[in-house]
Amino acid sequence: MAEYQTYRAATAGVRTAEIDAGLRAHMNKVYGTMSGGLLITALAAWAIAGLAVTSDINSAAVNSEGFALMLREGQFLTGLGETLYATPLRWVIMFAPLAFIFFGWGALMRRGSAATVQLGFLIFSAVMGLSLSSIFLVFTGASIAQTFLVTAIAFASLSLYGYTTKRDLSGMGTFLIMGVVGLILAMIVNMFLGSAPLMFAISVLGVLIFAGLTAFYTQDIKTTYVSMAHHGDQEWLDKAAYDGALSLYISFLNMFQFLLMFMGQQE
Repeated sequence: MAEYQTYRAATAGVRTAEIDAGLRAHMNKVYGTMSGGLLITALAAWAIAGLAVTSDINSAAVNSEGFALMLREGQFLTGLGETLYATPLRWVIMFAPLAFIFFGWGALMRRGSAATVQLGFLIFSAVMGLSLSSIFLVFTGASIAQTFLVTAIAFASLSLYGYTTKRDLSGMGTFLIMGVVGLILAMIVNMFLGSAPLMFAISVLGVLIFAGLTAFYTQDIKTTYVSMAHHGDQEWLDKAAYDGALSLYISFLNMFQFLLMFMGQQE
């Protein structure tokens, strides 16, 4: 009997070690995928912004009144820039990522293979680059880089907390996700009001909400893996890694954008 108990303890120990090793690999995949998505977004935004502007008025787009659309002294929109930022297409670009999150991603997770989900994430990252390209037309490159660094430090600290804490964050997550819905509605309303105080309040709340969601999502990714690793469904675990990467990616980008409202400097 004692030998049997020793065998069970040894077997449980081996299984725990396997889950721990699998969890580390899973989290590395999550963070690696997220980092790859951020890189694609940054490169796409930078490249598109570069194509959207010109310093030569002769190369700029000319509107129906015969004037080139100027952003700042010596900088004009090109034909691509006018199409992206001065036509109704800008609303499509703005809301396309939201439509994908609310209506496309869930269907992709349910019906697509792991490879298809990964491709969907990468395409979404590129589209986000298109949506974010305008920040390079508004803020200086130095302030964008500085804000990105601050966001990265804050994100790493919050994610580490979510991974190591013994506190159950699930209740906080539900509350914060409800806060995101309210935040989106407030931003839509402020598009028409143009209120600076309301925009400031939205930015403060946005930073706090997505800071909390970073910790929540990290813990959720960890607990989901531990609970499902026993089933050995590697296809599902791969899809879960991409889903987790998307959640953290969205939290990072939103923190970055809201912090840019405070830290960004215009030329």
